Amino acid sequence: MSEPWTLHPDRALPADPATRPVAREIYAAVRALPLVSMHGHVPVEWFADDASFGDPAQLLVVPDHYLTRMLVSQGETLPRLGIGSTPGEDVETDPRAIWRRFCAGWKHFRGTPTRYWLEHELVEIFGVTQRPSAGTADALYDQVAARIAEPDFRPRALLDSFGIEVIATTDPAWSTLEEHAKVAADGYGERVLPTFRPDPLLHVDRPTWRDDVARLGTAAGVEVASYATYLDALRAQRARFVAAGARATDHGHLHADTTPLADAEARRVFDAALAGTVTAAEARAFSGHMLFQMAAMSAEDGLVMQLHPGVLRDHASAPLAAFGSDRGYDIPVVTEFTRALRPVLDAFGHHPGFRMIAFTVDEDVYSRELAPLAGVYPALRLGAPWWFLDAPDAMRRFREGATETAGFSNMSGFVDDTRAYCSIPARHDLARRVDAGYLARLVVEHRLDLDEAVEVAIDLAYRLPQTAYARPRP
Repeated sequence: MSEPWTLHPDRALPADPATRPVAREIYAAVRALPLVSMHGHVPVEWFADDASFGDPAQLLVVPDHYLTRMLVSQGETLPRLGIGSTPGEDVETDPRAIWRRFCAGWKHFRGTPTRYWLEHELVEIFGVTQRPSAGTADALYDQVAARIAEPDFRPRALLDSFGIEVIATTDPAWSTLEEHAKVAADGYGERVLPTFRPDPLLHVDRPTWRDDVARLGTAAGVEVASYATYLDALRAQRARFVAAGARATDHGHLHADTTPLADAEARRVFDAALAGTVTAAEARAFSGHMLFQMAAMSAEDGLVMQLHPGVLRDHASAPLAAFGSDRGYDIPVVTEFTRALRPVLDAFGHHPGFRMIAFTVDEDVYSRELAPLAGVYPALRLGAPWWFLDAPDAMRRFREGATETAGFSNMSGFVDDTRAYCSIPARHDLARRVDAGYLARLVVEHRLDLDEAVEVAIDLAYRLPQTAYARPRP
């Protein structure tokens, strides 16, 4: 009989024998700290309903686009993984069949952060002692399903078992926040917070834009018939989010451009969008203009402005047509920040009420652009490695490329940015281990004392996210 599957206590720590003991000591100081999850995509409905997650496939496979994209790259299809139907293929509705396909493809995750997160979840949360494979799939399914069915495995209870002190959801700008009100009424209002996401409203050439603007107006109680009333509705909804405990906005534009338009030009483009005659060039200019307007509103209401540019969404047209947006065919592109952010930083970079956190999936700009910008503008912080850069080696490169210019204090701390709820503890654990390894090297090289390294590790894991996402000033 093979040995039970276990996880090495030193996983992701440095292999160097001089550095590893120091890394262990630093990691021990942060391992059990509460999790501050200030940006993510776990649905608020999960906390409002507090219902069972159903089955292993719906919890761990179907919603995780990191996982499904890898399996698709190896010949699986989204319908076979439970995502939806196409004209030529019906969606798989048997969760055990979906789970078997995941287990049969386990080897494809070797060397990826997805492997790290999944094995942490399976071993630490579900008590699994066998690696996933075609041969173990059914036994693992039964074990995970039994754990999901337990009364203490509900979204609210997991906040405590995962050690999550606070978690932010991401909500459309037209949300009435009824689910958040229910969560707050049940005593979780300080732990589950909304985040204002206006992206569909700022891209005026999207097919659903006029319908989305109408939804905004209905939620805000404002008849949106002009550029001025459009801004009024956005301000009204932002105020609603602030009242519900929101700390931040979130913007996932393709470009980081923040160049404002003259008021007359902005009104003209908005009117063209309402009439359905707006051009692609006008729409792109308007989206940059609206990022500037969002920054101006953040300077007024104190919501932290998160900017996640540089991803070409829905790269494959067939999955977009079949399943809608955000189904895992999103690919990074080169992103420019220095000139793009200049209008906002020139206007608000020293404003006491404005705070921006900039993220990127273009690794080249960490040391060339973002670290120098965060290292001088008081309003700007550098976000944690995100999406395709949240792997161990990429996170190490981030520390090496950005810290020397920006320092630690101009960072956001770790942000998990996930809808895969059970991966949140694993993601934070990996970040803490990587940071412990980086800080240990500074200690061994006599560039930091050990007590300083421990203090920085606690900052990165716990204090900096609290500071970066502090409650808006009254």
